[in-house]
This record gives sequence, structure tokens and C-alpha cells, in this order.
Amino acid sequence: QVQLVESGGGLVQAGGSLRLSCAARGSIFSINDMGWYRQAPGNQRELVASITRAGITNYADSVKGRCTISRDNGKNTVYLQMNSLKSEDTSVYYCNVDVRIDLLRPTRGHWGQGTLVTVSS
Repeated sequence: QVQLVESGGGLVQAGGSLRLSCAARGSIFSINDMGWYRQAPGNQRELVASITRAGITNYADSVKGRCTISRDNGKNTVYLQMNSLKSEDTSVYYCNVDVRIDLLRPTRGHWGQGTLVTVSS
């Protein structure tokens, strides 16, 4: 079993900062891509940022310059540092981690439980 444990969400005023974390635990041989997504009520789930095992990053245009994704391979953890937060950043944030459980099987994406980020106006 693979479990992703998210933390770091909460209530913050516009212009403030939050740091989200997502730790993968369980049957893990290796981890490839990791990413953060968000989904507000009535909206589609959208990619916020992603990072490969080699450290190549990709960001949604809406967060470029304000967010930084990083990872600690030794801890199987991915982070999302969010600065200059805006009301439109309010959403439930989900991490997704591509986990390989052994050498005979391909990687499979796993979702975290979601952490709520609320940016007050």
C-alpha cells in the first residue's frame, strides 16, 4: 500500500505565504514524477506544478513567479512553497506521486487526501 500524507494548508491573508508538503509512505521502490494539483468547487482539477526526479520543473502560468516546487528524494517528499497568495489561489490542493513498487511493474500515480488552502480577501 502507498499512502501520501499532505500537510501545510490553512487560512492565510492575501499576500501571505504557505508551504505545502506531501510525504509518500508504504511499498516504495522508487519515485519518478511528483506534482501538485488544485481543484476549487465547480472547477476542473488543474496542474499547479510538477517536478521530475532529475529536478526539472513545470508551472502553471497562473502561479509562475509565486510558487516553487521542490523535492527531497531521501524523504520521499514533495513541497510547494506559495508566496504572494491571491484569493483565486483558494482551493483544495492535491499531491500526485508516481511510485514504482518493484522492478517488474511500471510507475503508478497516487493521490494525496487533499489539503485546503483558503486565502482571505
